[in-house]
Amino acid sequence: MVAKMAERYDGDPAVAFFAIGAYGMWGEGHTVRTTPTHGHSWGFESQKRIIDIYTRHFRKTQLCISDDYAGHDDRRARFPIIDYAKSKGVTIKDDSILVMNPPDSWYHSGMAQIFWPEMPVILEHEHYGISVKFDAWDADLLLKAVEDYHASLLSIHWWPREFLQANKDAIGRINRRIGYRINMTEAEWPAEIHLNEPFHIKSAWKNQGVAPCYCGGYPCFTLKDRKGGILAVLVDTEFNIKDLGVDAPGEGVPFRRDVEFTIARVFTDSFGSFSRACPSGKAGIYFSVGTAYGSPTISLPYKGDDGHKRYYLGEVTLK
Repeated sequence: MVAKMAERYDGDPAVAFFAIGAYGMWGEGHTVRTTPTHGHSWGFESQKRIIDIYTRHFRKTQLCISDDYAGHDDRRARFPIIDYAKSKGVTIKDDSILVMNPPDSWYHSGMAQIFWPEMPVILEHEHYGISVKFDAWDADLLLKAVEDYHASLLSIHWWPREFLQANKDAIGRINRRIGYRINMTEAEWPAEIHLNEPFHIKSAWKNQGVAPCYCGGYPCFTLKDRKGGILAVLVDTEFNIKDLGVDAPGEGVPFRRDVEFTIARVFTDSFGSFSRACPSGKAGIYFSVGTAYGSPTISLPYKGDDGHKRYYLGEVTLK
């Protein structure tokens, strides 16, 4: 069964993660209401075997187990099965957010500290209506859980439109913090660039989210002519944005870059069979984050997108 699921879903870009849900109550890894854990039916070796089945077949898509594999309400951070999951590249998903009343709104934010520096942590809150019914719901606490766990993903556990209408402000605040949020806070470039001569672009970058950008990417500055044709692609390959630190809101210092580039006056192919001069005149300058050869891959929180995740900065004159 797992082999067939992997055949269908592993590596699909529409699938953010795949939960190892074959063990325990609701597939959440605990047997508190079913099989007693003091016997041999459900033990460390059984848990390992289940993880091994999934990791054998899922090689591309992020796998996760429930934090409750370690026990649903044990507040410790380190457990043999949790360490084993991490060693296999499997992250955690905590399904217990706002199930219980404060101060027991969640149990395993300490465990998340083992994972979030390297892998995305996933949260799921209690069924919204049930949480409200038992006075366990607090939208501010949901945001605090995202902060405490350094969460990258949050599953919505209710009818989405109803949940959105009741928690619109909190969801807006969560969306500005969950996962990564790459900002370029400053940019400076010369008004005139002389072809064949070096020039500098200065910039400052900050991650305003709670988690690293695990996929990474490189800052890029693209020059376009008035028709939208690309004149130059300038990539800062010595700075990967996945290395940006994670700070509390309003804290931290932007990471500054000062990079030298040169734009050739004439581009000639390696055989010398054709050449083309870079035109002088006005050019638009755009910034993006993406591959080491300049293809944008990450959406940034700015207007002015050219339709390909490049964002307009201003103009420069080529001479």
